[in-house]
Order: sequence, then structure tokens, then C-alpha cells
Amino acid sequence: MRNRLIGAGFVVLAAALAIGGCSAADKVSNKIDCHSVCKRYADCFDSDYDVDGCEDKCENSADSSEARETKLEKCDDCLDSHSCTGSAFSCADECVGIVP
Repeated sequence: MRNRLIGAGFVVLAAALAIGGCSAADKVSNKIDCHSVCKRYADCFDSDYDVDGCEDKCENSADSSEARETKLEKCDDCLDSHSCTGSAFSCADECVGIVP
């Protein structure tokens, strides 16, 4: 009986760690995507752009909404596949609301 309780406790603990781990992975991913998008905007369009402020706003927005997180990922993917000039025209729909 005691072994079953220990085994059940281990399963519950492992599940809790797995769920918590997924949440942490999303935050890390958002941080990387937000930094990339905000830095790319500064590099391509406005060297005085507040990258840290953009990154904070972007992370908070992506963390609070799955739709915003998806939009961020699409924006990052679009920017990665275009030059600075090309991204201005090609990525407007994907990036509006994340960067100016």
C-alpha cells in the first residue's frame, strides 16, 4: 500500500512539473521572439527605438493571450524571411500591434 502511495505521489509531482515546465517554455519563447522582433524593428527602421520597452510590452501581451502569441510567432517568422526593405511591405499585417 505504501509503495502505491509513493508511486501515485511521484506521478502527481511529475505531472505538476511537466505542466509548469510548459508554461516556462512559452515565456522563454516569447522573450526570444519579442527581442528578435523589437530588435529587428530598431535595426531596420528606427535606431533610437526603445527595444527594452517594446520587449516588455510584447512579452506581457503574448503571455496573456494565445492569439497574441500566435501573431508574435507569425511576425517573427515573416521578419526572418525578408530583408529590412521587404519586411516593411510584406510583414505589416503580421506585425501590426507588436511594433509600430
